[in-house]
Amino acid sequence: MWHNSGVLALASGLLAQAAKVLVELVFHGRWRPGLFLVNGGMPSSHAATVTTLTVLVGRSEGVDSNIFSLVFIFSLFVIFEATGLRQEMGKQAQLLNELLDGGVHGWSETLQGGRLRELMGHTWGEVAGGILCGLFAAWWWGPSA
Repeated sequence: MWHNSGVLALASGLLAQAAKVLVELVFHGRWRPGLFLVNGGMPSSHAATVTTLTVLVGRSEGVDSNIFSLVFIFSLFVIFEATGLRQEMGKQAQLLNELLDGGVHGWSETLQGGRLRELMGHTWGEVAGGILCGLFAAWWWGPSA
């Protein structure tokens, strides 16, 4: 059962990644298939993956099991890390890119790789979207998962 839970959790994350492309198309009118490979954005594939894993492990092993406790705590860590540190790194990257775009003397030499990636972390809304995707995936695959 664990093997199936892990595979389905990964599939849930991949579906959330694909949903990012569709969200961009539907809500912003832009076709950006490269979003499939990007961290950050709506919905959070991190949240979708760990939510599906937590629900499926809870369903198969019981919510009073040691493995469920481990997966639940791990899931909380992943979600809070995605909204905390990584979100702040994205804000800092945005600020540094603005400084670079403004032509601050010496910045172009310091940032040899060019512009920094700004879309790293998640807002709580993006995490909520990922949790909903993860719950839907766990429900969709049903008790036989």
